[in-house]
Amino acid sequence: MTKNQLIELEGVVTKIIPGGKYLVELENKMEVVAHPNGRMRMNKINVIVNDRVTIEMTPYDLTKGRLTYRHK
Repeated sequence: MTKNQLIELEGVVTKIIPGGKYLVELENKMEVVAHPNGRMRMNKINVIVNDRVTIEMTPYDLTKGRLTYRHK
């Protein structure tokens, strides 16, 4: 899958799920389970509840995503 086929959305982290996953509420009130991408893990970027984040989703499964950026 190429980079231009991914969907980028913004949301707010509502819950931390065990196993390194997060429950993110998107702007359209939809909830998605997301995990941080490799660069966030490598640089040890902490994500906590109520952080605004950007996630990438594939058009094939709209219930899962990947955290790509934590807004300041």
